[in-house]
Amino acid sequence: MSLEGTERFSIGEVARMFRVSVSTLRHYEKIGLLAPEYVDPATGYRSYSTRQFECLNTIRYLRALEMPLEQIRDFLQDREVGKIQGMLLQQRQAVIQKRQALGIVQRKIENRLRQIQDALEGPLEEVRLVELPTRRVAWLRDELAPKTYLDLEHSIRRLEAPAQEAVAFLGKVGVGLSPQRLRQGNYFSYDRVFLLLDREDRYPGPVETLPPATWATLRFRGSHRQAGEHYVRLLGECRERGLSPVGTAMEITMIDDGMTSDPEQFVTEIQIPVGMRQEKGEEEGKKKKFEKSEK
Repeated sequence: MSLEGTERFSIGEVARMFRVSVSTLRHYEKIGLLAPEYVDPATGYRSYSTRQFECLNTIRYLRALEMPLEQIRDFLQDREVGKIQGMLLQQRQAVIQKRQALGIVQRKIENRLRQIQDALEGPLEEVRLVELPTRRVAWLRDELAPKTYLDLEHSIRRLEAPAQEAVAFLGKVGVGLSPQRLRQGNYFSYDRVFLLLDREDRYPGPVETLPPATWATLRFRGSHRQAGEHYVRLLGECRERGLSPVGTAMEITMIDDGMTSDPEQFVTEIQIPVGMRQEKGEEEGKKKKFEKSEK
């Protein structure tokens, strides 16, 4: 059939030719982007003419560039070269920003995959001295005695509150023991909750940068409730090596209920920053020297 010298096609035919759905064409009509050239008043059947094909092809192309329908509609109502050029420049910038955002997501995924693989393959029940690089950490002073990760949820939510995006995940959150508690041998209640931040994490709250240091570590099968005996062993071996804690201990749940329902797969790691232990006489000598300088 023809309409003023042009060929006419049904909505289904147009949908097949341009590889779009009928519902998409109906949506274009609804928002005023592209209306059929003819609607049969008796049947309601919609027909499009070849005059509309260039317009539909433009819509399809710009949609492939992920341009918003509102911008496309504005352009079709007032077409000019400068306008399409500006739209393309704007969309190019949006693509660059999206690519950067996807790069961040990819690096976060790679971080978690490395972490999980390390938890699955790392040595268990072995005291190790590890040189850890600079790390960013957010602390929350809180008194708690967790038995599972669920006991940490309220504190973690408070710690994560300043962030606009999700930054908490297993292997990044844990509990801390102050040096005072370590000296007291209190390994069953904690006074810190912490969040280790990836380089890519945007966190507007207070952040401490931990400098490169030597950490005594011990990884074991289990969760927080089994940690006490491992602190005893770890600190005991540190003393045998002439080492003592020089900062807050960090207890990180690497695999827990949040990742598996099988308790046999739980993995937790204790990390304690250590330095050479001073002999008692040397400590007293430094104390007297300090007292003398104060006078």
